[in-house]
Amino acid sequence: MLIHPNKSCLLIVDIQDNLVPAIHEGETLIKNARWLAEIANKVNVPILVSEQYPKGLGHTSPTITEVTQPENIMEKVHFSCMSEPNCNEKINALRPNQVIVVGMEAHVCVMQTAIQLKQQAREVYVVEDCVSSRNPKDKELALERMRQCGIFIVSREMVAFEWLQKAGTDTFRDISKNYIR
Repeated sequence: MLIHPNKSCLLIVDIQDNLVPAIHEGETLIKNARWLAEIANKVNVPILVSEQYPKGLGHTSPTITEVTQPENIMEKVHFSCMSEPNCNEKINALRPNQVIVVGMEAHVCVMQTAIQLKQQAREVYVVEDCVSSRNPKDKELALERMRQCGIFIVSREMVAFEWLQKAGTDTFRDISKNYIR
């Protein structure tokens, strides 16, 4: 199944400053997630952002909040966004058939959110180069488990090109020139 911009949303899970130093290749994760968020903005895909217990873990990295809307940041204490009533309501209000998930940690909040989204009969796409964990082995196991649950594991470029759908448009030229190298 292809990802369609008018049927999808981007969910950025827990990319919080206090967690990043402990995350394997955390700075690369932030850079890649921002790249995808910028493209989502250009193709009018809604972006939601979750924060796991921000009082203790800090807020979303400014690199991410610079390209997202403050009203779309959702606080949570449950690991899964879908178990947190506020997050579940906000995601369901968008009615996305497809949810593209990025963030950390891959084996905890990302995986639990992705599995519960799948249980709600949505198409779920986890962006491999936009997720990580403290331990790379945990990420590897989480990706394997999510695949077993029928979740699609994709790259950020796969998502971008599927959102674009075709070449020859002004949006394609802009993204091709400024993001695809």
